[in-house]
Amino acid sequence: MRLAMIRTAEQTVPAVLTNDGGYVTFEEAGVAAASLEAFIQGEPAEEEMNKLRQAAAGTGKSLEGTAFAAPLTRPVGDVICLGINYMEHAAEHARFHHEAFDGKREESVYFSKHVYRFTDPGEGIPAHADITQTVDYESELAVILGKKASRVKAGESGAYVFGYTILNDVSARDLQNGHKQWLFGKSLDGFTPLGPVIVTADEFAYPPAQDIRSYVNGELRQNSNTAHQIFKIDFVLEELTAGVTLPAGTVIATGTPSGVGLGFTPPKYMHPGDVVRCEIDGIGALENPVTD
Repeated sequence: MRLAMIRTAEQTVPAVLTNDGGYVTFEEAGVAAASLEAFIQGEPAEEEMNKLRQAAAGTGKSLEGTAFAAPLTRPVGDVICLGINYMEHAAEHARFHHEAFDGKREESVYFSKHVYRFTDPGEGIPAHADITQTVDYESELAVILGKKASRVKAGESGAYVFGYTILNDVSARDLQNGHKQWLFGKSLDGFTPLGPVIVTADEFAYPPAQDIRSYVNGELRQNSNTAHQIFKIDFVLEELTAGVTLPAGTVIATGTPSGVGLGFTPPKYMHPGDVVRCEIDGIGALENPVTD
C-alpha cells in the first residue's frame, strides 16, 4: 500500500492511495487516526491494515486539487542516520577530506538528525546563507519502524519495519566539518524533506533493492541501488537494538550513494533557485526548490 498525508483546501488527512490513481481517507476506510504518525506509533492492528488494503483495491477520489504533505510531521526523537553507507560514497568522502581509503568499511557510522518538522514535498529548502555556503543534497531510503524494537535478531528484523519513504538528508558541509560532528550541519530548519508517500513493507523484498537517484536542475547526480548499502537494515536493527530500544515510528535514514555535491571537483553545492529531486523506484519522487 501507499499511504500519504493528503492536503486539500480544507484539511490535511491521512489517506491510502487507490489502484485507480485516487485516494480514500482513513476515516472513509473506517480507520480512526488523525495522522500517519499517530497511526504508526499506535502499532496498528492487522484488522486496521486490512481495512486500508480493501480501500486501496477500490475506487478513490481524484487527487486533482490536492497536494502531498510530508507523511510524518516529526520523528520520534531524532532521525537515526547511517553515515557513509555506500562504498563509492565512502571513496568520494575520503577524497574530499584528502584521506586514504582502503576500500573497507568494517564499522557502521551512526549520527542523529534533529528535525523540528519534516519538510513537505514541494516546499522550499532554506539556504540559510547567513550561516552556510555549502548546502548539499543526499537522496536516501528511510525506514519507518512499525513496532517497538528491542534486542531484535537480524532474521526477525523485517517484522519490525512498517514501511519506506524518501528522505533528503540536506547538509551544510562547512558546519558539518567545522564542528567535527554532524548534528548542527545536518539539522538546520527545513533540511529534512520527506515523502511523498510511505510504501508499506510488504510491497518490497527485504531488504529492499530499489534504484535510487537524485537530480539538481534536471542533471543526474546520484544513480545507484539500495542493494549496494554496506550495512543493511537487518544488521542495523540488530546492532542498534542490542542496547537501544527504538519505539514504533522511529525513522532510520539508511545512507546516500555517491554523487553528492561535495564529491565533484569543484564541489557542486546548491543555491537559491536550484531544484533538487530525489527518486526511489517503487516510492516516487521528492522534489524541493532551494529558497533564500
